[in-house]
Amino acid sequence: MQLEEKLKQLPNDAGVYQYFDKDGRLLYIGKAKVLKNRVKSYFKFTPKLLPSDRLGPRIYKMISEAFSIEWIVVPNEHDALILENSLIKQLKPKYNILLRDDKTYPYIYIDYSELYPRLEITRKVYKNKNIKYFGPYSTGSRDMLDSIYEIVPLVQKKSCIKGKEACLFHQIKRCHAPCEGKITTGEYYKIVEEAIDYIYNKSKLIVKLQEKMLEYSEDFRFEEAMKLRDRIKTIEKSQIKSGMDLATNENLDVFAIKASKQKAVIVRMFIRDGKLTSSSYDFIKVNFLEDETNIDLDEAYKRAIVNYYDNEIPLLPKEILTAIDIEEKNDLEEFLYNRFEKRIKLVNPKKDKKKDLIQIALNNCDELLRIDSSRNQSTIYEELQKLFNLQILPHRVETYDNSHMMGQATVGAMVVWNEELNAFDKKDFRHYNLESKDEYSQMREILMRRVDSFEKNPAPDLWILDGGSALLKLAYDIINSTGVNLDIIAIAKEKVDAKAHRAKGAAKDIVHYKDEKGEYRSLKLETSDQRLQFVQRQRDEAHRFVISFHKKQKRKEDKQISLLQIKGIGEAKVKKLLLYFGEFEKIRNASIEELKEVLNEKDAIVISTYFKEE
Repeated sequence: MQLEEKLKQLPNDAGVYQYFDKDGRLLYIGKAKVLKNRVKSYFKFTPKLLPSDRLGPRIYKMISEAFSIEWIVVPNEHDALILENSLIKQLKPKYNILLRDDKTYPYIYIDYSELYPRLEITRKVYKNKNIKYFGPYSTGSRDMLDSIYEIVPLVQKKSCIKGKEACLFHQIKRCHAPCEGKITTGEYYKIVEEAIDYIYNKSKLIVKLQEKMLEYSEDFRFEEAMKLRDRIKTIEKSQIKSGMDLATNENLDVFAIKASKQKAVIVRMFIRDGKLTSSSYDFIKVNFLEDETNIDLDEAYKRAIVNYYDNEIPLLPKEILTAIDIEEKNDLEEFLYNRFEKRIKLVNPKKDKKKDLIQIALNNCDELLRIDSSRNQSTIYEELQKLFNLQILPHRVETYDNSHMMGQATVGAMVVWNEELNAFDKKDFRHYNLESKDEYSQMREILMRRVDSFEKNPAPDLWILDGGSALLKLAYDIINSTGVNLDIIAIAKEKVDAKAHRAKGAAKDIVHYKDEKGEYRSLKLETSDQRLQFVQRQRDEAHRFVISFHKKQKRKEDKQISLLQIKGIGEAKVKKLLLYFGEFEKIRNASIEELKEVLNEKDAIVISTYFKEE
């Protein structure tokens, strides 16, 4: 149905709307109190249907590409806000402002209900009034905590108190041995206060670490000194210097956003008990950001606030300070109240120390943009974007591979590359036990299972597949059916006489991708090309990870096969069973009638009896 006809059918209800281009690709998601009024405001209707002149450059371009629109009606605007945020995170529309999922930020916490409390890191919120939280931290939390434990003689491990006997930490003067009563709880709490003071005052912590580093150097303990040097760098990177004390015990969260000609950045500062305890920043993904007027700041602040507070927050602020006066402030305050049953005001301060806090956050935005623009050479991520026609910079990359041996131990794997870490994010690696028999079906099974998890774990920026053009087309078919905006490339070995060419030092890989016209292309790069090497590194890590899991599963199945063979069932029959049932557990649970589909009745009875006796 044509766009103009769809616009006539818009209801007077609250809801979420989605714009699509002529190829059915998702362009933009928005929410509205009244769908009919909001959507029609994007257009002028005479002399013909065109984008409204009042739109900013980015949204004007989006409406120019819009071919169709769909909407979802919800009971009220609050529900629309929640649904909009959820869909944007899952589907990554081309023209929406995309932010990192804030669930991943860790906190430092201390549980005062313990006799000798310790500082620990968590990503969860515990329902305990005796717990105090510090954070969240986008970087440096582990380095900071390790440094505090090196400087302050806290109880070093959870198990120490249970041991009731002084250990090595006491001998090296890293603990006062409260397990043997060598320190009172009052004296220990003074040590805890000292540790917390380092959380509030990172500069003081850095000075202490520098002193410690000098000690190690003078004692020729150079390896330990280098570790401290690296820690100092990480903590310094995470530090925003405010140089001010609010002289109150207020809890405040500060949000500031600025854009340059290439990028936008958001800085968050968290004031607890009147002191700056932590901060974080992210570069915002905005397509076609050509100048600082090309970002809708109001939308950016709304997206940042909803995205951050749509999670469990251990310590809520009294106020949220923003660098602009947000248009939808009342809606956001209502969202916060419904989410936490607490009134939290959004304030754009005009004077005094709160305004100074906003200025500090904006200054840090300027500095981050300056550092980013000072790089003379484009990054590998920008080079990949240009070469493979990627919609956005691939900050988060997932790579997939699968492995099996004659139908046995059929497994798949996903490895994740994180641009912020500039490394593989191993906590997010995943294994898959697969039921499919051929490689094409196996990859389809892996990708479908990953798509099903997008709601809990949003899509990355790029998929890399170990395979050729057939798997690339398969992946795009899957993604197009979900409406997610996700770039995909595939890497395959060059075929020589119908076999993959694997000569050492001359591995001729071919990368398959989609060009700007939507046509599938293949590219053979020089082995010295850094872009190829980046893609190869992802593929090789996925291959290593899946092979190690395959071997583990194969050993397990071999052990299971040997158990069957004891009862006179030969290897050939076992393979037939595995090919038919897919996995050992299904053979174990199969009835005699089901087993007879593969083997004769005598063998079926032997196998069924064996497992019952076992």
